[in-house]
Amino acid sequence: MVQDITIQDYIYDLPEERIAKYPLANRADSQLLVYRQGELRSQRFYQLGDELPAEAVLVRNNSKVIHARLLFRRETGAQVEIFCLEPMEPTSYELSLQSHESCVWHCMTGNAKRWRVGGEALVRHLELPELGAVTLRAERVAHDAVRFVWDNQRYSFASILDAMGILPIPPYLNRETEAQDDETYQTVYAKPEGSVAAPTAGLHFTPELFEELRGRGHKVLDLTLHVGAGTFRPVKSDTIGEHEMHRELISVSRSLLESLREALGYIVAVGTTSVRSLESLYHLGCRVQREPELAPMELSVGQWAPYTEDYVWPTAEEALGTLLIYMERHGLESLSFPTAILIAPGYTFRMVSGLITNFHQPHSTLLLLIAAFVGSDWRRIYDYALAHDYRFLSYGDSSLLLPRPWHSEG
Repeated sequence: MVQDITIQDYIYDLPEERIAKYPLANRADSQLLVYRQGELRSQRFYQLGDELPAEAVLVRNNSKVIHARLLFRRETGAQVEIFCLEPMEPTSYELSLQSHESCVWHCMTGNAKRWRVGGEALVRHLELPELGAVTLRAERVAHDAVRFVWDNQRYSFASILDAMGILPIPPYLNRETEAQDDETYQTVYAKPEGSVAAPTAGLHFTPELFEELRGRGHKVLDLTLHVGAGTFRPVKSDTIGEHEMHRELISVSRSLLESLREALGYIVAVGTTSVRSLESLYHLGCRVQREPELAPMELSVGQWAPYTEDYVWPTAEEALGTLLIYMERHGLESLSFPTAILIAPGYTFRMVSGLITNFHQPHSTLLLLIAAFVGSDWRRIYDYALAHDYRFLSYGDSSLLLPRPWHSEG
C-alpha cells in the first residue's frame, strides 16, 4: 500500500553549499536538466523551447506571495513574529485581503509563549502619504488564530501587509529576507495574492521566454493554488501513512477547465503546485461523479483520495466534463476548493504528461511526487544534477521531465 512507503527510501545527501542562497542575475540562465524517457542531458533554461514537444501546453500557478510575516513588540519589549498562513474570517483570500476593518487568520507565532489567548493586543503604527496614519492591533483569539483590527478604512489588509509585513523566504536559505527578494521570489506572472511560498519552478521564466514559446505555438494556461508553509515541512514519520498533508486552496475558471479538456495528453505542468492542482481537479471530478449532491462549499480533495479501492476510475475527459456540468448546474463561473492530495509512488497520473520543476529537499513530499512521476530514475536524475554542479531548491536550477513517449513520438 502507498501508506506503507518508507521515507528513508527517498533521501539523498544534499551538501549545504549546493543550496542556492540567491538567484542568478538572469532568471532564464539557470541550468535545465532534460530527462526524456530515461536519457539525461543539460541545457540552459532559455533553451526550453527547443526541448518542449511541439504540442505541449504549459499550465502554471499564478499565485503571488504575500508579505506574510509581521513583527510586533510586546509591552515588555519582547519581539513577537506572526506568520499569516490562511484566512479564517472571511475564509476567501480575496475578501480577507480586501477587508478594510478586521480579519482573522490562521497563524504561526514565534517567541509568543507568554502572549496568551485573550491577553494583551499587540500594536503597530504606520503612516503612508497617500493613505494617512493607521494603528494595527493583533489579538490572539486561539492558539493558532489571530484577529487583526485597524482604525483607518482607507487601508485594506493587503496594503497593511505590503507596507508592514516581510516576504517569507524559505527557511533552508538560512538568511533574512532582502530587498531584492521582493522581485526575485515572485514569478513574472504572479497575480492573485495568497501564497506564503513561491511556486518556484516558475521563477525561471521571463516575459521574453513566454513570448518565444507562444510564438512557437505553445499555449500557456493559468490556474491558482495558494502555496502554504506546509510545503517546506519534511516527512518526519517512518512511513508516509503517518504524515498529515497540509491543505491548500485551488481556484480555477470554467474556461480553464474547457481548455484543459482540449489539452489532455499534452499538458506540461510548471511546478509541483500545478501538478497538485491538475491532479486534484481530476479527483474532484471523480468525487462529484460519486456524490453529485455535494454543495459547492463541501468540495474538497482528501489526502488519500487517489488511492480509493474498488472504484472504476473515469477518464480525465469524463472527470473534467463532470465538473463542467456541475458548474453549469450551480451557475458557477469558477471553482474554489481545498486539496490535501498526496502524490507518491504508486500514484496514477491522469492529467499531467510533462513537468518543469526544481530540485527538492530530501525527506519531502515534493520528492515523493517526483519519484511517482519518473519512477526509480529520480535517483539517477538527482545524482546527475549533483555531479554536474546544479544548484538546488527554490533559487536553484530546473528540470524538464518527460518520462513517457509523447503522442507525436508514437
